[in-house]
Amino acid sequence: MRSASPRRRRPLQPLPARRGVFLLPSLLTVGNILCGFSSMVSAARGEFEHAAILLLLAALLDTLDGRVARLTRTTSAFGVQFDSLSDVVSFGVAPSFLVYWWGMEPLGRVGWAASFLFVTCGAMRLARFNIQSPAHDKRFFVGLPIPAAALVVAAIVFYRPERVVDRPLAYGVMALVLVLAALMVSRLRYWSFKSGQPAGGYRSFLTVALLAAVLALAAIEPALALLGLTLLYMVSGLTPRWRGQQGRRTMSWRDPAPTPGPGTPTGSPGGPRAGEL
Repeated sequence: MRSASPRRRRPLQPLPARRGVFLLPSLLTVGNILCGFSSMVSAARGEFEHAAILLLLAALLDTLDGRVARLTRTTSAFGVQFDSLSDVVSFGVAPSFLVYWWGMEPLGRVGWAASFLFVTCGAMRLARFNIQSPAHDKRFFVGLPIPAAALVVAAIVFYRPERVVDRPLAYGVMALVLVLAALMVSRLRYWSFKSGQPAGGYRSFLTVALLAAVLALAAIEPALALLGLTLLYMVSGLTPRWRGQQGRRTMSWRDPAPTPGPGTPTGSPGGPRAGEL
């Protein structure tokens, strides 16, 4: 009996599905802008806690739009630029507007200038990110990311939503804003969470223990846990550089000997070891 040849199935065409899916990342970006704009409206009304929550929601949407675009293979140059411009609104203008009306209004023009500097440094940080080489180390960000700086502001306001009326405390808020602005345009490296292992080679059990402590604190005091996480990430940029300097200073004598060059004396084959210099 003659066996029938297997019938080839035509591959499924993903084009009809993608015609609707490609709009999803842009809709998430629009939601990001909406949250940033709504945060400014809430701050103008004196609803500072509500404004901080909207910034947190904007950060969540900003994380989702990029991931959705990569999962659906709908990334585009337009999407990258649209997302970058939305970050200027939601994580540059909105948090500076919030922190001024919440904590720096008693300082007048001085507080206004500090808020303006935050926006400017955030825009510069985004511009530098957009033009960096594709071959850069994707495990790290260069400079504090502008969403992280905005989250520091949102976490502080969410933890203490009462308006600041004392000038000494207002100067403290201004100092924090200036530090955030400087960190955004600095050359410090921050872990990007795009690799399976944290920067600096932390051991896995320490990471798990830290996550367990954060979850326990979040269950008891969510506002305090959020504040602690954002401040910890803000100062974490100093850690990789310090560890790198320590690693260069403590090279062991067990390091392999360098290859002898043309000028290496015959009495010391291979040259001195790294630990003997």
